[in-house]
Amino acid sequence: MRIAILSDIHSNLEALTEALAVVDRERPDLVVCLGDVVGYGASVNECCALVRQRAAVTLLGNHDAAVSGRMDYSFYYDAARHALDWTASRIEGEHLEWLRGLPFTHRQGEISFSHGSPILPEAYEYVFALEQARELLPHLAELAEVSFVGHSHLCKAFALGPSGEVVEVVSTRFGLRQGYKYVISVGSVGQPRDCDNRACFVIYDDRRREVTYHRVPYDIETAAQKIFDADLALNFGKRLFLGV
Repeated sequence: MRIAILSDIHSNLEALTEALAVVDRERPDLVVCLGDVVGYGASVNECCALVRQRAAVTLLGNHDAAVSGRMDYSFYYDAARHALDWTASRIEGEHLEWLRGLPFTHRQGEISFSHGSPILPEAYEYVFALEQARELLPHLAELAEVSFVGHSHLCKAFALGPSGEVVEVVSTRFGLRQGYKYVISVGSVGQPRDCDNRACFVIYDDRRREVTYHRVPYDIETAAQKIFDADLALNFGKRLFLGV
């Protein structure tokens, strides 16, 4: 089975549309969205509608949880809180109800999916550095063979060995070694933060045990202008050009 895994769309319709066009060409058997469909960007309802149409599985991201009343976001910084309030005031009822019903995790055999760390996924902990990956070692037995996560907006992959070693995998395409468990951060469709402004998603081939990162250019100018025209922080649009 070939699985397309998208995350952190953040109401960026232009990025989502182009990413899905590449997904179509790849013809995966399954499309999974790891969450944060909304937040930061201006195309709230359009992105919800498209993800609902295209993804067989969608998980609850922290921004989705905040907008749908499933978590407290009073501790978020001002601009992010305002964006969540703005989104909540504009999201259509059917999409709001959809967000309220999304699960935190999905598991398919030895493949797990979550927005944040696969351990206590409702806590939305990050896994994008070696020290964070090492914190998963006490839970090695309960981890799936490969865990796909989002949340950090970064392309990061870690191999956890049976002897307690943790190695970062630095490649845009790699195979999984027997005896290791993997935690793979799939990057962001709508707001990449790895200094590459192209939309990002992953294809996983479970037969070949191969992970491939895909980068997709899109119309950043239009996506950013929608943010500039809305009552949202200008930085949410400006950062799209930089990929940070």
